[in-house]
Amino acid sequence: MQGLFITLEGVDGAGKSSHLDWLAAWFSARGRVVRMTREPGGTPVGEQLREIVLHEPMHAETEALIMFAARREHIEQVIRPALAKGEVVISDRFTDASFAYQCGGRGLPDARLEVLESWVHADLNPDLTLLFDLPTEIAARRLATARSPDRFEREKGDFHARVRAAYLRRAERHPVRIRVIDGSRSLEDVRAQLAGILESWA
Repeated sequence: MQGLFITLEGVDGAGKSSHLDWLAAWFSARGRVVRMTREPGGTPVGEQLREIVLHEPMHAETEALIMFAARREHIEQVIRPALAKGEVVISDRFTDASFAYQCGGRGLPDARLEVLESWVHADLNPDLTLLFDLPTEIAARRLATARSPDRFEREKGDFHARVRAAYLRRAERHPVRIRVIDGSRSLEDVRAQLAGILESWA
């Protein structure tokens, strides 16, 4: 059976993480083997880099390079092997997040990350990306009651507004791959929309 690579994206607080287990269960119920993972992270090296990038201050370019270094390890150690075995890989973030956070949020030129993207995974892209979209003011209220915020979650509202705008630009550029989910709707409504999207991928 052919492997399937699905990524979940969205601003912090958009609610994507609350659907990860549901998505895995949806595919498992249809006889698929599911590998759940995340970025940055997913490997021992990646998890160490995650701690650095989420908590240590650094230059925006350093941040981008660390993200792609972790991604390279993630692809070779987790994603490619799982796909080769016909598994469904569900990743909490991938390269769209770099364009949203490092380009949109931090202001790096898209062209700089396009070089890294071509270098790290020119022949590998998600089959389907679920982009959970939410007005930044609602996302901020959700984050206010969450765990201790990381370096990205502590950024000001204008940063998150730029991240959201960058995500939506990506969706406009890749309308077949990226499906926008209204994260402000009820859990039941969101999962009904997800089920409708996933039917063609069962």
